[in-house]
Amino acid sequence: MNLKIIHRPPSVSDTERPVPRWAMRLAYALPLLLLPSCLWRLPFALHFDMGQVQEGGMPAAWAAWVGILYILGLSALSEAIAFSTIGLVRGWGEVAPDWVPILGGRRVRPLAVFGPAALGGLMLTFLFTTVPIGGGRELTLYGVIDTVEYSNAAWATVATVCVTPLAAWGPITLALAIAYYRRRTVAITTLARS
Repeated sequence: MNLKIIHRPPSVSDTERPVPRWAMRLAYALPLLLLPSCLWRLPFALHFDMGQVQEGGMPAAWAAWVGILYILGLSALSEAIAFSTIGLVRGWGEVAPDWVPILGGRRVRPLAVFGPAALGGLMLTFLFTTVPIGGGRELTLYGVIDTVEYSNAAWATVATVCVTPLAAWGPITLALAIAYYRRRTVAITTLARS
């Protein structure tokens, strides 16, 4: 009996040039890295405050249904976008899949992938970067905000563990985009010389 405890990365034979091992691992780890924050959001949809101390209380019942749809949609969208970064290390990021109308089977230009990935990475970096300025306040891209208070230290720790990995999403996406661009443009330059 042969146990397969350690996951081996998929073959890179579907890419023009070999993908660095670190990039492959980061791309596949990113959806799992964001999963705790997606799961952290779900109880809020069911009016469970997760230990947060809120002045206004929870919203009315009609707003709860909108909240459920919003939170589920946000979690699903976050995971889908994180999963799409795998295209930066796989062949479907270099050649459009056959099922895509009009573009199916054609080579994808490196800038057509690098541009949106780098822009998204920059946006995510700025969106999730906060600078503590004291007095229970933080400086963010959209202004100064009050930090969330929790009923006890255990809830604060769980929240920190679940939400903090979001800060790595942007830099990881940027690193993968740069690695993709370097790998793809070196291949084009090498082919043009020969």
